[in-house]
Amino acid sequence: MTVSRSIVAATVLILTAAGLAGQQAPSPGQQAQPRPDPQMPPITFRAEVNYVEVDAAIRDAQGAFVRDLKKEDFQVFEDGILQAVTAFSLIDIPVVRSERALFLPTDIDPDVRSNTGGPEGRLYVLLLDDIHTDAMRSIRVRQAARQFVERNLGANDLAAVIYTSGRTDAAQDLTSSRRLLIQAVDKFMGRKLRSAFLNKLDIYNLARQAGLTANLSDPEQAQRLYQARSMLSTVKNLSDWLSGIRGRRKAVVLIGEGIDFVIWDSLGPSGIAQSFADSSRAGDGALLISETQDAIAAATRANVSIYAIDPRGLYLPGDEMMQISAVPVDNETLVTGVTALQDELRASQDSLRVLAEQTGGFASLSSNDFSTAFQRIVDENSAYYVLGYYSNNEKRDGRFRRIEVRPTRPGLEVKARKGYTAPRGKLTSDKKVDASAGTSKELRDALNSPLQVSDLKLAIFAAPLKGPGSKAAVAIVTQIVARDMTFVEKDGKFSNALELSYVAVDKQGKVAAGNRDSINMSLKRDTYQRVLEAGFRVQSRLELPPGFYQLRVAAREGGGRAGSVHYDLLVPDFGKEPTAMSGLVLSSVAAGGVPTAGEVAELGKALPAPPTTARVFNSNDELAVLAEIYDNQGAQPHSMDITATLKADGRVSVFTNTERRASKELGGARGGYGYTARIPLTDLAAGLYVLRVEAKSSLGGTAAVAREVQIRIVR
Repeated sequence: MTVSRSIVAATVLILTAAGLAGQQAPSPGQQAQPRPDPQMPPITFRAEVNYVEVDAAIRDAQGAFVRDLKKEDFQVFEDGILQAVTAFSLIDIPVVRSERALFLPTDIDPDVRSNTGGPEGRLYVLLLDDIHTDAMRSIRVRQAARQFVERNLGANDLAAVIYTSGRTDAAQDLTSSRRLLIQAVDKFMGRKLRSAFLNKLDIYNLARQAGLTANLSDPEQAQRLYQARSMLSTVKNLSDWLSGIRGRRKAVVLIGEGIDFVIWDSLGPSGIAQSFADSSRAGDGALLISETQDAIAAATRANVSIYAIDPRGLYLPGDEMMQISAVPVDNETLVTGVTALQDELRASQDSLRVLAEQTGGFASLSSNDFSTAFQRIVDENSAYYVLGYYSNNEKRDGRFRRIEVRPTRPGLEVKARKGYTAPRGKLTSDKKVDASAGTSKELRDALNSPLQVSDLKLAIFAAPLKGPGSKAAVAIVTQIVARDMTFVEKDGKFSNALELSYVAVDKQGKVAAGNRDSINMSLKRDTYQRVLEAGFRVQSRLELPPGFYQLRVAAREGGGRAGSVHYDLLVPDFGKEPTAMSGLVLSSVAAGGVPTAGEVAELGKALPAPPTTARVFNSNDELAVLAEIYDNQGAQPHSMDITATLKADGRVSVFTNTERRASKELGGARGGYGYTARIPLTDLAAGLYVLRVEAKSSLGGTAAVAREVQIRIVR
């Protein structure tokens, strides 16, 4: 099957939001030209263009959130005109902590993903402004972002990491994995340009020493303007992408030092800067005003709140002051170096304040206590009402429209955004998704959705194994909850049709591989009953080169229900290290009772039943695990010890199995050892367990390789 890039353009890690990765910055002295907006991922959610969504936090006189309000308890006004609220919901999200065996120092990322989980969590995007953060303060950004992920992210939350520079190697798409988010955060490195004042001072002093007249212009001015516009473009395009997510609040946590241009003197939504601290940069600042307005307008239309965190904390421009060699007394522009640096600091903090306050968020400035700000962000995104209406003003005039939310119950305090900016220009037509022939619209929409679709419940497991050449063969197991499927009975048979699509997208947003399955089900009554009780399983495979991917699996049944799951997939280079291991494939005796379609040739018949997505097993079951160990240590004779252990809380080992394999099995060449173990669960206590498979070579200096899976046993 050939899969078009546009099928999963929405998974471009939101990376094209920066829109600048493929462009070169102008060289110093070169005029920065206006850039067309980069093409954004297609959003398949369709709503009338005049649909408006606003969230409101309602608190009583004691400051407690009020949870018992109905749609009739609200009035929404736009520009003083009462609107008819047509969509209403209470969002009250608990903070769910990840389930982890007590002896584990960190979470084990689950190897099964589903759309059948608990309460839907909060949605965050960590926008790291590397182009406006000094390199010497990079660690402050990493510490702040790490703190947010480690202490404030619930197990039910989704978050992404985006860089304003457009780095695709460091960004991370929406995920609940703290490990992946921290990996992306730890790659942060600031690349802020040197102070414009210090640049001018150096030019002045050098010219003065040479007896020349200095041209007091910043040699990095064009680059500085380019980077400011890049940051604003990122905010705008990111908001446009998030507009495809309806019915919930979207929080962008912007961590960076802000734009050091005075871009907005008036905090009103239609304010226009009247003066600039540096008259030589006034024209550039004025140019940025409209782009700031566009960024804020996109955020307010998409119901995106920006929370700006200045990583400098309690800060005076001391680092920059140390770079001042000599301040001239004969030049009015440069005579007050401290004041000039403070003006730059003030301008950068004002830019953060404006972006936050105009989008319904807040800015944390001049504070070393990030924990208070982060907890406030969590609180504001945990409990609120969502009110949707169709504005009676359909003009595309780009004007700001005031929103006022009034509860009809007296004595209540409302926090809601103040309004939004209407779109302008002609209405663009919907972008079409180019999919393979025969792919249904419902399946395309499920694949394109920024979030998982859960009308049809399913769970996904994927395990990379060595494939042809340098590629991996990725075994994909999809288990579908069948009780909500619509079967048609005829002549004692129960029929339905399943359509499945699999797409893997790499870090650059390119489709690396795709596949599609079509299954016509005609079941006898006893099989039909088993499907209703145990579900239906489909096995498939993709071939992928080493790399990190987001795997999207979508399924649709004949009754029209569709569902999708997003899966973070790392495909190792199995030939790079001396020893490597495939993913762990689990099955059990009970798994044999689930009707299954398809097969993965690489798995063969090594397991007693097809692979399962279950990670909860009954104590009367028997667990089976399969792994492949790849030995790349050449012809030198050696052995490989492969050990499987099952540990309960308290590090109590309830099962151990070790096999010693000799390299002569491989005939002196590179190859792999297949390993299987069967683990009886009889009489094991209910609780969490960790299954670990480890392989260690007898050759000195070779590190062991291991994989772990967390399971639960019930009685």
